[in-house]
Amino acid sequence: MFARPAFGDEVCARAAMKAGLNRSTAVARRLSCAILVQAGTNDLITPAGTARRAAEKARQRAQLGEYPVDRLDVHAGPWQRQMPAGSPSSPRNRSLAHPPPVSRVGTGLPGRNGPAARPFIRESTQNPCLSEEMEMSTYDYVIVGAGSAGCVLAARLSEDPEARVALIEAGGPDTAQEIHVPAAFPQLFKSGLDWDLDSDPEPGINGRRSYLPRGKVFGGCSSINAMIYIRGSRADYDGWAAAGATGWSYDEVLPYFRRSEDNERGEDEFHGVGGPLTVSEGRSEHPYTTAFVEAAAQAGHPRNDDFNGATQLGVGRYQLTQRGGMRCSTAVAYLHPALERPNLTVLAPARAHRVVIDGGRATGVEVERDGTVEVVRAEREVILSAGAYESPKLLMLSGIGPAGALSAFGIDVVRDLPVGQGLQDHYMALLNFRAKGESLLGAASPENAALLQSEGRGWLTSNIGESGGFFQTRDGLAGPDVQFHAAPVLFHQEGLGPATEHGLAFGPCVVSPTSRGAVTLRAPRPDTAPRIVHNYLTTAEDRDSIVAGVRIALEIAKQQAVADLVTGSFDVPASDSDADVLDWAKRAGQTLYHPTSTCAIGSVVDPELRVFDVAGLRVVDASVFPAVPRGNTNAPTIMAAEKAADLITAANGAEGATR
Repeated sequence: MFARPAFGDEVCARAAMKAGLNRSTAVARRLSCAILVQAGTNDLITPAGTARRAAEKARQRAQLGEYPVDRLDVHAGPWQRQMPAGSPSSPRNRSLAHPPPVSRVGTGLPGRNGPAARPFIRESTQNPCLSEEMEMSTYDYVIVGAGSAGCVLAARLSEDPEARVALIEAGGPDTAQEIHVPAAFPQLFKSGLDWDLDSDPEPGINGRRSYLPRGKVFGGCSSINAMIYIRGSRADYDGWAAAGATGWSYDEVLPYFRRSEDNERGEDEFHGVGGPLTVSEGRSEHPYTTAFVEAAAQAGHPRNDDFNGATQLGVGRYQLTQRGGMRCSTAVAYLHPALERPNLTVLAPARAHRVVIDGGRATGVEVERDGTVEVVRAEREVILSAGAYESPKLLMLSGIGPAGALSAFGIDVVRDLPVGQGLQDHYMALLNFRAKGESLLGAASPENAALLQSEGRGWLTSNIGESGGFFQTRDGLAGPDVQFHAAPVLFHQEGLGPATEHGLAFGPCVVSPTSRGAVTLRAPRPDTAPRIVHNYLTTAEDRDSIVAGVRIALEIAKQQAVADLVTGSFDVPASDSDADVLDWAKRAGQTLYHPTSTCAIGSVVDPELRVFDVAGLRVVDASVFPAVPRGNTNAPTIMAAEKAADLITAANGAEGATR
């Protein structure tokens, strides 16, 4: 059951844990289950002192130890036992590899061991068992959002044992099995772990609304995304610096990419080892996505084994944020190990209402938990890491934003800034083909479940978008304008359409868009979703890129490697004419889930990510990007948080970390 020897009475333990999960031991003891109180100093569901006292009382039946008992349906497979002792997932380290949900596919797949909740995750202000922790309501740093950036910041800032750090998260622990089994992530769409946003009608795509999944769970979008590790082009960051984002050139941000990485390829001038974030090769290698790479090469496109190296251009397989074939989110990589620290408190679930600003300084965050509103105070800084949709909403609810729009809602204007403006995103259109052979429809087999458990490989490790590439469709561009993703399964209707037959999907996204949108308030309420309009394909440049990209896809589909697989069209343009291609792209396209730039450097924050004219307030997430990078945005968001952690500690007089 555990990486260390376990104890008896499993049936009693399972029943008790279902009733007592994430409650303090003082409450759970009423279940009269000694197993529930055995964990001792590292009990994941209670403050350490309470756990120790309860365990001492049950000593005759309970084994004192340091076991992660938040879930019992787990055990360490051979792949874990083979991990190097110094690796982040080694059982010898303080944090185990993954918070491990159990698969319901095939014969039943045990997940990976690991912590999901720890002593300093609070539940409710109304729970008397948590009163000893509730005495501390003032912190040095208050971070809003335990997503891709927030988990990094919480881990890095709490490395200083003198710094008191609070992390506010609207969702909860990342215990769902679908998070950690990579191929299952589409099942998280429109679940309770998804903010489930929609855009307003988009004028450039025939007035359609765009479905916008966002992670509402520890790890945020890094817990529900396709795990593709792409940094973007050198031209992206040099362009940021040239436009005024001092300190954000490629050469200046590369060390932060390398610092975050534990790349299984090893260390070189572009990659790092020993960082929290495991970056690995895909372990599915489905023949459909191999065929896409072969067909692209047959069409004359160069192969590229490293899209994060000297050049992006070409086709190949993506590296992924996976560890042992399972998802390595920022919760797994950064937050879980940090939760061992007594100076880090996670307040979850808790919805942030607004930033409290006194005399031009951010002094805390108004938070609602269990129907009670309180203020969590920050003595040094408030840091918004709620994402490109939610961070601007919180700023506007706090009186920071376009003055006219705020006044219309009766919000007192603290600072007149273009918050929410300049929204950018990647628009994608995937061609879908029927195919012979086995697609990922067959992933949930006993054989694949066994492969995942025993070796950390097989089709259940697929991230769906296994391979792809970058293309420059016209001369005179600073870098690629189109990125491809190839999936060994039908992927249509914004990822919500059923895959009822075997097929493959591949196609372009506009990776350097010139279209700009906005995030604005719909109502002056924190529980109301904002208005979001991206203005996809509203510029001639973006329309030209998507049409050219679809033409590349149609040409690849003609090559033997793909043609030998395809048995018919499922969803493709009516013809290769410009009009038909564009009409189809408007009808069939979707977001690639990469919103950025709504609190951009130069317009809302300075290069150190401080909100203009408001002391003690920063934004650290993809909303600060001056422009969306050419590629998937999770790695750049992690980089930005790594860099921000150094900026914050330096500004607050802490000794800079030497990592």
